[in-house]
Amino acid sequence: MLDKTFRPAEVEARQYRLWEESGAFAARPDSSATPYTIMMPPPNVTGSLHMGHALNHTLQDILIRYHRMRGFDTLWQPGTDHAGIATQMVVERQLAQEGIVLDRPGAGAGGNVRTIGREDFVKKVWEWKARSGDMITRQLRRLGTTPDWSRERFTMDEGLSAAVLKVFVDLYKQGLIYRDKRLVNWDPKLHTAISDLEVDQREVKGHLWHLRYPIEGRDGAFIVVATTRPETMLGDTAVAVHPDDERYKDLVGGHVILPLVGRRIPIIADTHADPETGSGAVKITPAHDFNDFEVGRRHGLERINVLDENACINDNAPEAYRGLDRYVARERIIADLEAQGLLERVEDHTLMLPYGDRSGVVIEPWLTDQWFLDAAALAKPAVAAVEDGRTRFVPQQWENTYFEWMRNIQPWCISRQLWWGHQIPAWYGPDGEVFVEATEEAARAAAAKHYGKEVPLRRDDDVLDTWFSSALWPFSTLGWPEQTPELKRYYPTDVLVTGFDIIFFWVARMMMMGLHFMGEVPFRTVYIHALVRDEFGQKMSKSKGNIIDPLDLIDRYGADALRFTLAALAAQGRDIKLSESRVEGYRNFATKLWNAARFCQMNDCRPDPVFDPKSCAQPVNRWIVGRVVETTGRVEEALAAYRFNDAANALYHFIWHEFCDWHLEFAKPTLAGEDEAAKRETRAATAWVLGRLLRLLHPFMPFLTEELWQQVGRSSEKEGLLITADWPTYPAGLVDEAVAAELGWVIRLITEIRAVRSEMNVPPAARIPMLLREAGPVARARVDSHRESIMRLARLESIGFAEDESGREPLKGAVQIVLDEATVVLPLAGFVDVAQEKARLTKEIAKVAADAAKIEKKLANEQFLAKAPAEVVEDQRERLAEAVQTQKRLKGALDRLASM
Repeated sequence: MLDKTFRPAEVEARQYRLWEESGAFAARPDSSATPYTIMMPPPNVTGSLHMGHALNHTLQDILIRYHRMRGFDTLWQPGTDHAGIATQMVVERQLAQEGIVLDRPGAGAGGNVRTIGREDFVKKVWEWKARSGDMITRQLRRLGTTPDWSRERFTMDEGLSAAVLKVFVDLYKQGLIYRDKRLVNWDPKLHTAISDLEVDQREVKGHLWHLRYPIEGRDGAFIVVATTRPETMLGDTAVAVHPDDERYKDLVGGHVILPLVGRRIPIIADTHADPETGSGAVKITPAHDFNDFEVGRRHGLERINVLDENACINDNAPEAYRGLDRYVARERIIADLEAQGLLERVEDHTLMLPYGDRSGVVIEPWLTDQWFLDAAALAKPAVAAVEDGRTRFVPQQWENTYFEWMRNIQPWCISRQLWWGHQIPAWYGPDGEVFVEATEEAARAAAAKHYGKEVPLRRDDDVLDTWFSSALWPFSTLGWPEQTPELKRYYPTDVLVTGFDIIFFWVARMMMMGLHFMGEVPFRTVYIHALVRDEFGQKMSKSKGNIIDPLDLIDRYGADALRFTLAALAAQGRDIKLSESRVEGYRNFATKLWNAARFCQMNDCRPDPVFDPKSCAQPVNRWIVGRVVETTGRVEEALAAYRFNDAANALYHFIWHEFCDWHLEFAKPTLAGEDEAAKRETRAATAWVLGRLLRLLHPFMPFLTEELWQQVGRSSEKEGLLITADWPTYPAGLVDEAVAAELGWVIRLITEIRAVRSEMNVPPAARIPMLLREAGPVARARVDSHRESIMRLARLESIGFAEDESGREPLKGAVQIVLDEATVVLPLAGFVDVAQEKARLTKEIAKVAADAAKIEKKLANEQFLAKAPAEVVEDQRERLAEAVQTQKRLKGALDRLASM
């Protein structure tokens, strides 16, 4: 017998162990089944489960479980990313606690501090991974995810490392990887280039300094430029004005004298300058600003780097500022300019500053030698693959984001100044000649051939950007460069489930690498899911204190409730507003189903292996059989279109309302009655439907459904686990349209009466009379057939039929409901205080109208629409829609009272 209460904590670990031990997650490459493949976006090996992971992996698991039950050979390829910077920082911090620092420039060893070399450090990282690197995968198990763990990969494992080496060497020899001096995001604390994804743009209050640059040959004449970073002026190599700006046309081609430096720099015409902003003139510092770098390329300007790796002023600047921290130098530069009369004014200014998301310091655009990939060459086939439909985005609008970035793609900086990662396979000869090979032996051979003798070689210290190895994930995990059976069977994959924030960093790069090395797209569909926000629509962050921990929710409400919440809210194109109350609500849904299954068990509703749903004689049983068939179709249609919310909501409505609220209530008299044939059929039909709905719900709420399946859903243990059960299919003819219309009418009748009772504050225990007026033979027959259920569920005292008199005046003190061809009359004069109810409803309508008016006024305010975050505006629109709907409902109730 089922326990009275569903306790997720007692079920989840036990069921997951059963699944994993049964081998249910494993792909079947030797089978004849159609393959279905999803590549898990590899979480960082340092990571812990956050709400974005929970959403992403829940949606993937729904797809995998669904296709597994439909008989596909499913491969959900798991793995973790070595997370270069994050992992190096974790291990560095642990070593620092032991008094150990890395033997690198700036390590600052002294006193009792010991240093450690690269080889020993890498060993320490591997030791850390062995101890702690599986935390995220353990947490994914708690969520109920079912990837093929036997095939788990790591971006630094032997096979994937071999793939990385081959790709780098091949691309280098094809001329697509090269070394160049360009601007990168430089972290002056970590001393490495970082990707845009690792840069946190923060809004800060700062200043805008307006500086006077003396015009050469014109005594007392200046061009005024504005800057938020005065220290970079030491590296200025031009002043730019717009070509159409009449104020400066006679100055273009002339020069200014750079203050404090004395360098003569040109005045150039370039569209980068905005005539409408400030003075219309801008300083150009190609070595310290990404936009200025491009201007410098267009005009052949010198690139003068005035900062070192610590963001201190270097020897390219005047001696007075050398060695100063950038912000100390800023203060001194401003003071010196002011002393020389060259500071025109200072304004308060709000700006966006780039911070390293791990170091927490302001990032500098810094000119440095790095390895780059010619992304533009690889992007062209990747753009074409989406244009011609070989890969599609869902929702489709994300294609535009993809195209915009790919068509304007910049060279990809693929090198990082770290020790943890794939070390770049490049060796330098005595004169700096580079030899790129997969092994040191091959590099030595190439060098000997080049120099005509053996020479000492030095390996490049840099490692590759983590995204480089991740870009190979769809094929490297399947054994490439070896031509394995898995590679042939599972590539290209079916769908990639990911967030919009890594379309550039991962999706686009997998497309480029997959097409270049495999000749085919890596996935046929890219499903872009929403961002999970808090209940007020704000992005979750530590600083706001609004982060919701999925593991806490699992502890309180169970993994099923969290999974179902995320699926039910995953509407395409809309961010998820997650509140704990929603998770609690779906925990109640799980409880509702548990109690329904317990009711079935207590009433001996057991699966009957010979039950034929076509044989049902009872209308209620034919109705629920047809409803489960139609619900199955809606779920399948929604999942095929990646409308997870529609699938979840169809299941919720069917299970909570149609099965629990209606079918079981309709069935109670039969199950308690004396008609053995009807009782036997109802038991079998109810058990049959319960078994099907458990299968339908399983991808969404796997733990609950598996537990119920094993205890009440299957006919015997021979049927095995629900995770490996077949998805429901049905013979034709199970949907009886006539009985669907009949029961649908009865349900609407009861629902309308309940609504009136609620709106009019009729006491719950009161039994009220009902008259059916102007009813045709169909309505009369329906009422006669279901009289007992209607009276019991609508809490009626009696049901009568009035004479059919068209246009007859309504009964005094009665509420009328028009239901198709019949009019339902509810005499309520003796059950409610009409005057009091009118006053209450009038007051509620006024309150809701006032609230709606405030929202309308706010939404009509252009300043609010322009300044408020998009999620706040959307929230206001939703509140207005709810208020309008409430007004409509209350007005309907008041109109009913007016007729009494």
